Amino acid sequence: QVHLVESGGGFVQAGGSLRLSCATSGRTFSSYRMGWFRQAPGKEREFVAAISSSGNSTYFGDSVKGRFTISRDNAKNTVYLQMNSLKPDDTAVYYCAARSRGYSADYSSPRQYNYWGQGTQVTVSS
Repeated sequence: QVHLVESGGGFVQAGGSLRLSCATSGRTFSSYRMGWFRQAPGKEREFVAAISSSGNSTYFGDSVKGRFTISRDNAKNTVYLQMNSLKPDDTAVYYCAARSRGYSADYSSPRQYNYWGQGTQVTVSS
């Protein structure tokens, strides 16, 4: 079983920055593709970013490209989401996700990830 715990959410004004962390249990973290998703009230879960197991490849949703970065520290079993130039539309619960089932070309679909954290709230005021 893999446990994911997000932290770093909070309240920030538009234009500000936050850094989310996701600490992951498990001895094979370095083999997991990791992703971040978000869900605002009344909306579907939206892909934000993903990073390959090695960290060499990263992917971003169109709405966050150029503003968010994703990184990982395999020695610490942790993945990060650096969020800059935040907008009110970024307000959502942010979820960390892990895929432990090997390679898939689909990195943006929630169904491709088999472990999820409990989420952390990010609120951006205008």
